[in-house]
Amino acid sequence: MSEPTGKYSITMPRDIAEAARSRSGPSGLSAYVAAAVARQIERDNLSELIQVAEAEHGPITDDEIQALRDQLHQTRRGPANGGAAA
Repeated sequence: MSEPTGKYSITMPRDIAEAARSRSGPSGLSAYVAAAVARQIERDNLSELIQVAEAEHGPITDDEIQALRDQLHQTRRGPANGGAAA
C-alpha cells in the first residue's frame, strides 16, 4: 500500500523545474520531485548522525576515510579478485 499523498504548491527556478520535467519520465514530475526530496531528507539525516558521532568521537580523518574506501572496493571485487567473501 502506498503512502497517502497531499497536494502542495512549491516555487523553484524555472530552469530547474523544466530540467526535472524533462527527466521525470512516465512517473511524472511529482514522483520525480518526491524522490529528490526523499534523497535530501536521507542526506540531512545522515549529516545529523555524522555530527553526533563526530561530537562524541572526534572527526574522522582523511586516512580513515581512505581505509574504508579501500575496504569497500576490496569487498566489491569479491574473493576471486582478492576481496572478502560476500
